[in-house]
Amino acid sequence: MSLIAQSPRNELIERYARHVSSGKAEFFAQAGIDFVFGKREGIYVWDIDGQRRLIDCHCNGGVFNLGHRNPRIIAALQRALDELDIGNHHFISEHRALLAERLAALCPGDLKRVIFGVSGGEAIDTAIKLARAHTKRAKIISALGGYHGHTGFALAAGEEEFSAPFAPLPPGFVQIPFGDLNALQDALDDDTAAVLLETIPATMGIVVPPEDYFRGVRALCDRAGALFIADEVQSGLGRCGEVWGINTFGAIPDILVTAKGLSGGIYPMTATIYSDRLDAFLRANPFIHISTAGGAEVGCYVALEVLNILQEPEFLKHVRAMAEMFRVGLAHLQQEYPALLVEVRQRGLMMGLKFADASLGPLMTVAGFHFGVLMIYANYDQAVCQFLPPLIIQADQVQEVLGRLYKMMAWASEKARA
Repeated sequence: MSLIAQSPRNELIERYARHVSSGKAEFFAQAGIDFVFGKREGIYVWDIDGQRRLIDCHCNGGVFNLGHRNPRIIAALQRALDELDIGNHHFISEHRALLAERLAALCPGDLKRVIFGVSGGEAIDTAIKLARAHTKRAKIISALGGYHGHTGFALAAGEEEFSAPFAPLPPGFVQIPFGDLNALQDALDDDTAAVLLETIPATMGIVVPPEDYFRGVRALCDRAGALFIADEVQSGLGRCGEVWGINTFGAIPDILVTAKGLSGGIYPMTATIYSDRLDAFLRANPFIHISTAGGAEVGCYVALEVLNILQEPEFLKHVRAMAEMFRVGLAHLQQEYPALLVEVRQRGLMMGLKFADASLGPLMTVAGFHFGVLMIYANYDQAVCQFLPPLIIQADQVQEVLGRLYKMMAWASEKARA
């Protein structure tokens, strides 16, 4: 018996609306994109009735970096289930130790210690807790338009759109413009515990900062005695053409947070990776932070296979080659439609398509559903569509995506003129 389409489409949508989220069901129905994930494989996802196939260029922010249901990842989980379960977070774990060792080996500088979790927000919360405990300071500086998750401290570090309904929020959080070193210098003071920044803020609209920005952040943090936390939830694990996006800017954070792609799209896994220098507090308080399912041993084995793939000799070379194909193809697309597509933002396969006004991001999202490309407009800059194809995409598939984008642009151009 198939697990997909166990009941008619309308019936399952009604069930979802009644028991999960009536607001989401209404939103997608009104937008005309009530797509229900059915079969999924590689770079493709199908609607529940099998009538529509999309190339996934959203990847849930990097969850599906390795495609959907990657055979190697599934096989790893199946092997793990033959012997393991989630384990017991109170005790020493062979599999957490193995995964932490591998992650540390992939990190720059002295980022050698790891705390596991199950969501990006939880991992950001952990980073903030560690920064405050280590520095004995309270203030956390983050970026206007940034996004770090929906849990407690992560929510307070983000935009009011998501946090305001839950006020009062924890104190001590300040936002400044992203990419502006003068603003950061003005905000830093003797009470600053950490500066928390996404390497490339996705919800802000895939904003690529100046090349010297993070080296400047590093220098300012050092001068103020504050820590630098790099949120690599979306930009890490090969997305930018290197293991970590921050590597491409030549800066080393004190804490690095990775999530989404570490799961392989199969088993939730996040990691807060921190400097050896910060270990004194947790060494003295080894049971002060726990996550019952964080670092589940079956998930550790899956994440190790994710890293095996990432570290294959040709993997990052392939990512960079596909990124170059997109760079050339999107430049041609912009030349063809200069009045619509006004900017292409890119770091490896982390891309943003900036359109002429805020109505065009949602319109291009809808166009994608008509012409077979899943991409979503950025929440804080709706003129931008986030464009994150799977890292395993092949050259012929890149050309297929580019061909579909031309059709989408033509359709959107007609709709915009109507």
